[in-house]
Amino acid sequence: MSEFVVAVGLVLVIEGLVYIAAPGAAKRMMALALDRSDQLLRTGGAIALGVGVVIVWLAKGL
Repeated sequence: MSEFVVAVGLVLVIEGLVYIAAPGAAKRMMALALDRSDQLLRTGGAIALGVGVVIVWLAKGL
């Protein structure tokens, strides 16, 4: 459970860094997401999920 909490914390750190470093780019990215189809967003989410699982699997295996 503690690893899950650490993972959630890291996600929040990364998101916070994006908003601190490039708030305009974050706003543009959100606006672009509104123009994309649900299927395209789902596909991108599935790809991100898969890449994330592979990264965690590799990191835990090393």
